[in-house]
Amino acid sequence: MKNKGLWVLGVVAVLALTADIGALAQDGTPAHFGGVINDYTPITGGTTVWEVRGPWSMTLDEESGSANFSASLTMELSPVGQSSTNVAGVALSQHTHDIKLKGGIVTFNPTDCPAHAAGTPAYTARFEVKGSAIVSANGGPFPPPPATPAASQLQVCIDGGDDNAYSNVTLVFGAPASNHFGLQAIHGVVRKANWSNE
Repeated sequence: MKNKGLWVLGVVAVLALTADIGALAQDGTPAHFGGVINDYTPITGGTTVWEVRGPWSMTLDEESGSANFSASLTMELSPVGQSSTNVAGVALSQHTHDIKLKGGIVTFNPTDCPAHAAGTPAYTARFEVKGSAIVSANGGPFPPPPATPAASQLQVCIDGGDDNAYSNVTLVFGAPASNHFGLQAIHGVVRKANWSNE
């Protein structure tokens, strides 16, 4: 009888602990994020820019303090600044990039994320993920041969304003990807911030 009472107390304690852990998880940061990248990147010495578009997703691992990030982007030269011959001839160099960063280091309240654009409503950097990203081009190695493919450092910042904790995302690449994407921040929107992977 005494053992049964101890067993019941043990079950109650485990249930209470589980409830506390669930409450803590809800007070923290969501585990799954996603949205869309939608921006332009400059071309050195060019008369136009690259258009960069596509979905992205991120999963945070609270136990390890790391994150996995991926994006599937299309790029093409903007028709703006192009001659009518180039646009009519579809000489816009359309191509794709898949970006994967695994085990990136998560830092909350970072101080080195890109600032909001002047003249737009302010937002605050909530957290950043930094790590070594593998970038492909049209399903193949990047940079393409004869260059030697190499991983590129990537900073992903998740930002938000007062009314929305998670609203903006920025990507900043290091070499060699920065030779193609540029050194400036590439902007997008956070469309989901969920506790479950739905």
